[in-house]
Amino acid sequence: MITAYTDGACKGNGKDDGGRGGFGAYIEFSDGTTLSVWGGEDNTTNNRMELLGAITALEKTPNDVPLTLYTDSSYVQKGITEWIGSWKQRRWKQVKNVDLWQKLDSLSQNRTINWQWIKGHAGHHGNEQADALANLGVTQPAGEKYTHPTSLKLPTHPPMTDTPIATDNTEKQAAAKTHRRYDH
Repeated sequence: MITAYTDGACKGNGKDDGGRGGFGAYIEFSDGTTLSVWGGEDNTTNNRMELLGAITALEKTPNDVPLTLYTDSSYVQKGITEWIGSWKQRRWKQVKNVDLWQKLDSLSQNRTINWQWIKGHAGHHGNEQADALANLGVTQPAGEKYTHPTSLKLPTHPPMTDTPIATDNTEKQAAAKTHRRYDH
C-alpha cells in the first residue's frame, strides 16, 4: 500500500493571465521510505496546480500497488470520482483544464486508487508536507520537477542508553563515568 498527499498553490490566482503556481506530492511507501516531489508553473491557477500534484503522485508510484491519495482539493477529489464520467460522455466539452483531467484519467486507468479528501491546514503531517512542497514549487523555475527521496527507517530520536566512556586506561574510572549517547 502506498499513501500520497498532494497539494497545489498559486500566488496571484484569479488574474487574467493566471499567477505563479506550485504543486507538491508527498508519497509514503510501505517500506518506510518517502518521496517528495515539487515543481512550479507560470500563468496558472490553483486548480491546475492541484491537478499537477495528483498527476505527479500517479507518475511516481507503481501501477500494481494500491494507492490512497489524499487531496485537500474537492475539485480534484470530486472531479475524478464523480464528474469525470459525464465529462467523457460530453466528449470533454466545456471542461476547464481538460488537458490535465485527461492525463489524470489516463494515469488512473488499470490501477487501484482510493481518492480521499482531507481538510487542509488542519495539522495532518502528510498534508502539511504536500502544502510546504507546493509552496516551495512556487519559488522554482517553471517547468522543472524536483524530487527528494528520504528514508523513514531511521528513528528521528534514537533511544538513549547509558554507556561507559573510558577517559583513561583504568577499568574503575571507566565504569564510574557514564555518558548518555544515542544508539544508531
